[in-house]
Amino acid sequence: MKKFVVPVVCCVFSLMFAKEPSRPECIAPAQPGGGFDLTCKLAQVGMADTKILKSPMRVTYMPGGLGVVAYNSMNTNRAKNPDIIVAFSSGTLLNIAVGKHGKYNENDAKWLASAGVDYGSVVVKADSPYKTLDDLIKALKKDPTSVSIGAGGSIGGQDWMQTAMLAKAAGIDVKKVRYVAFEGGGEMLTSLLGGHIDIGSSGVAELLPQIQSGQLRVLAVFAPNRLSGALSNVPTAKELGYDVEWITVRGYYMGPKVSDEDYNWWLDAFKKLKQTKEFKEQLAQRGLFEFDKNGAEFDTFVKEQTKRYRALAKEYGLIK
Repeated sequence: MKKFVVPVVCCVFSLMFAKEPSRPECIAPAQPGGGFDLTCKLAQVGMADTKILKSPMRVTYMPGGLGVVAYNSMNTNRAKNPDIIVAFSSGTLLNIAVGKHGKYNENDAKWLASAGVDYGSVVVKADSPYKTLDDLIKALKKDPTSVSIGAGGSIGGQDWMQTAMLAKAAGIDVKKVRYVAFEGGGEMLTSLLGGHIDIGSSGVAELLPQIQSGQLRVLAVFAPNRLSGALSNVPTAKELGYDVEWITVRGYYMGPKVSDEDYNWWLDAFKKLKQTKEFKEQLAQRGLFEFDKNGAEFDTFVKEQTKRYRALAKEYGLIK
């Protein structure tokens, strides 16, 4: 029996060395105002309100390729940094799947914890002539170049993918649709509100404040069922006859060479955070829905999703 006691004691003993990060930081891989910012603020505010972190967490913005620059940075000069977590979304995994991260892939990060889920949506300004999704589809069928659709990310990104899936479901050639790429959701929102583009394609949680204030109107969400709260009156694309779903998982990862002890400190912190009423309230305020996966379970989920996105990318001719 004695030979089984030693590794257990060693394991427990090693965890005692994990310390709270001295300079906790969340990297949002885009300009302020988009989904990555939202994801970092969720952790920043939640861990402050619950006092899980004694030191304030700062949010650092690192735009570039919708996560590519941040991912590369975490694999080079920040690979061992125990203080940093990075926000990511399903769009990050799609970028990895199509090879936008270069030599790095889904195995080059320590996937930490989910934050919640968001759903894709098609939105317009409140005074847009497109009152319904069918209005938009009719215009696109008549002349695909007559409508500009803006989104955070380039062709092949998740916001492009959900509109490509909608176009396919409606029998429209996605290659003829005018797609305007922005660095992040914040830039797309500014352009939409300024009248520079006609349609916005985005996760609906990113736009919740503008939807609630009446500045934007949602034509449809790409959810399996109608959402609750402020979005309960918004139809799903499926109920309107277009079989399209796009679920955006938001979460956090760390550098691939972070020690197990430091990783486990953050893992334990997120497990504690997600059980609190403060976190659940923040989740609701930011338009996200509960999705609780952590550690090894989350790592498995991330890698399965990336595999699925590779198959989807091949279907749409993004990779061979």
